[in-house]
Amino acid sequence: MSYSNTATAEPMYQVNFSKQSMRFLNSLPKIKQLELVDLISNLTDARLQKPSGDLGKFHRDGRTIYRLRADNHRIYFEQNDDTIFCHYILDKNTLTDFIFRCKLPVSDEQMFEQHKSFWKYIETLGKGS
Repeated sequence: MSYSNTATAEPMYQVNFSKQSMRFLNSLPKIKQLELVDLISNLTDARLQKPSGDLGKFHRDGRTIYRLRADNHRIYFEQNDDTIFCHYILDKNTLTDFIFRCKLPVSDEQMFEQHKSFWKYIETLGKGS
């Protein structure tokens, strides 16, 4: 279903959220939930065509993934036709956000490994020199 923004007459997107995104949203205060949903719900085709500033995009496995920065959070999503599918909402400066920002080719299982194991690995690299 497509919605119109009467102020700009641009079509709006239907937004769907993954389980991870919903869990993350539900963990936030209501006002923050509304702010994040409002940000992603008001994206326009023009912004998606020429991302800049707080909106970026990268390609992975033949798919275009967008990243929307929102204060201390990062929203990773895809756009297909009149739908935006929000894959992940992450806190900035976390291991999972780092992996996405660096566009590392990892699976979801690898992405959600504990931060402690990441830092232990980094420490072992320092000991080898």
